[in-house]
Amino acid sequence: MGSSLPVKPASASGQSTSSSTNTPQNRSWWATSWSLALLVALGVTGATVTWHHKPETHSLDYAVCSTNRTIYTVDLDLPNVQCIVVHDSLISDTGDLEDITLRWRDRWWSEIPLAGVIHLPWPFNFLEPSLRVINIQPDSIVVPGLTDAHAHLLQYGFKMNLNLEDCISVDEVLSHLKAYVISHPDILGDPTRWIEGMGWDQNKWPGAQYPHADDFDREPLLRGRRISLARIDVHASWVSNRVLQLMTPLPETIDGGLIIRDEHGKPTGILVDNAMDLIPSQPFSEARAMEYFTRATGDALAVGLTGVHDAFSVPDEIQFYKKLSETQKLPLRLYLMGGVNSDDYWGKEIPRLIQHGLGGRLTVRSVKLFTDGALGSFGAALLEPYSDNPSTSGIMRVQPEALAKLVREFSIDGWQVNIHCIGDRANHVVLDIYEDILANASFSVDALRPRIEHAQILTLDDIKRAGKLGVIPSVQPTHATSDMWYAEDRLGPYRIQGAYAYRTLLNTSPTRVLPLGSDFPVEGINPLLGFYAAVSRLSVKGDSPHGPGGWYPSERLTRAEALKGMTLDTAYASFSEDILGSLSIGKKADFVVLDRDIMTVPMEDILGTKVTATVIDGEVEYGKL
Repeated sequence: MGSSLPVKPASASGQSTSSSTNTPQNRSWWATSWSLALLVALGVTGATVTWHHKPETHSLDYAVCSTNRTIYTVDLDLPNVQCIVVHDSLISDTGDLEDITLRWRDRWWSEIPLAGVIHLPWPFNFLEPSLRVINIQPDSIVVPGLTDAHAHLLQYGFKMNLNLEDCISVDEVLSHLKAYVISHPDILGDPTRWIEGMGWDQNKWPGAQYPHADDFDREPLLRGRRISLARIDVHASWVSNRVLQLMTPLPETIDGGLIIRDEHGKPTGILVDNAMDLIPSQPFSEARAMEYFTRATGDALAVGLTGVHDAFSVPDEIQFYKKLSETQKLPLRLYLMGGVNSDDYWGKEIPRLIQHGLGGRLTVRSVKLFTDGALGSFGAALLEPYSDNPSTSGIMRVQPEALAKLVREFSIDGWQVNIHCIGDRANHVVLDIYEDILANASFSVDALRPRIEHAQILTLDDIKRAGKLGVIPSVQPTHATSDMWYAEDRLGPYRIQGAYAYRTLLNTSPTRVLPLGSDFPVEGINPLLGFYAAVSRLSVKGDSPHGPGGWYPSERLTRAEALKGMTLDTAYASFSEDILGSLSIGKKADFVVLDRDIMTVPMEDILGTKVTATVIDGEVEYGKL
């Protein structure tokens, strides 16, 4: 029977050579022999060796490395590193590969009793584990997980059900609706079923005029049906004559809203802001919510979002998220702004949740309030009339006194208050309210972290005041590049200086914090659309009213500032800068791998970037490492 042990190699003369004892074959043999001998010796003497390390946890550790050091940490002390190490759900180390490997081994040994006395030399060091290292592609980069500071998850799923964003005329909308009805037999066969969609924008149409309820009746398949279509900004709705019949009798006026009528006083089917509340709505459905949620989170993860600040979650939606988080780990982090349309205090109607549910991915500690509407529907509240429509100065959806009372009550009760403000009047009123509250020594700006959602049009003095007060402006760069084609017509050459003024807002912030969002589904869900808009002030086609240099280019952000606005600044705006927002030791292992370096590639190449992997708590939620 042949021996199972390796045979030592011999010299040409038949004598073994001394140098041959260190060949790979002999090292393997010696390692096996000495290991067996050691085990036999321990068995003979009755000795017992117990290893108290935890291979089940350490074996899951891994490092992600970039040979080009293109891991952008958004950590001022160490902005670029070669590697990050993931242990459980956290970043446990950062640095060069050699250093992090040595430190990882030292930590492993430190958990073994007598490790400082007994250390296994070669050939016994084969017992030591090794750190799994994942090298990204040379052109790829790693950035912290991206968070959208202002979005609407379920509304995104709703919009994708019947998206009218690309329609460039009323006729095209009607064609979309006809195709939708034909493709849905349940609706086709039942004229009482609602047809709901979102995304139309009259500013894209010839003449830029609002549509009319009678337009639906031009298409026989749509005549007499219940149709309700939200404008792209969700601050106006276009409904059919059948819906108008269901809404009768309509009030002549409505506080904080507008029912648009023709020259004979007949409603046209366009309802703006608070008037939209008159439209009959379907009851909340968990099944429908789950459908919308699944679509929205799947699309979000695919573009690198690891978190979303949901900007107006009604109590039914909050309960839906809470219940879901308690039965499964949410696919991404949710920071919900509770919302109820009431001038009376409603803080007791929503639960206060901090890192709730499996994985701690759900937080509810803020509320969303409204002041005005949107610029595109002439609902933004201005201090002076619109330059292109002097008959109106916009709409204040709530009286300043009622708003001030609400803000104070929420602040006393410990809620963060986030207020929708588009026009310069709305922003002025809210800054007055915040200034009055913060003048009280019992309130701390760091404890409250009051936010203005959009901060779209401010006087130059109010921009300075916002910075002095420490109020957080939460902005959406794609709003600038969407509105730039008509914004100056609405506002005129002077007011436009304080509009979409992101560089000025950042420069006046004492904390240098400017969280960036998209307001999806009003804008696209891809955060790189906002990154590109912030650093270029250009449309996706590469143009602007001011040419290829960008629209008011002095208000551009640097790429580093834009990345921080989507990571560390959003974390600060949600009280989570200690655990999120940068690839720093001890923080959550949330990161994104991109297939190109958005920090250095030519501007026109940014939007071609693809997400290779989206990782949350160290677990790949989209793509692969």
